[in-house]
Amino acid sequence: MVATTTIRLPPKLRSRVQTLARQSGRSAHSLIVEAVERHAAYEEQMRRLVKDAMAADEEIERTGEVYRAEDVHAWMTRLANGVAAPRPKAWQR
Repeated sequence: MVATTTIRLPPKLRSRVQTLARQSGRSAHSLIVEAVERHAAYEEQMRRLVKDAMAADEEIERTGEVYRAEDVHAWMTRLANGVAAPRPKAWQR
């Protein structure tokens, strides 16, 4: 079952959406639904990234282990180029 939600668009934005709908051969509704889906996915991803970053920060506080950025970048570059490489060594703060 699909629920109905009413939104009030400022006149200029409504005009832009209607113009895009005409030009693309799509309905204004489909453009709006797609925009909401994309923004919801973006917000969910940002919340996951913040949660992961906070968990990583807690792990650093717990263990004191950190990695030099240069070491990590060099390791990732080797892996991206198909070269097997051991993980960089962590060091204590």
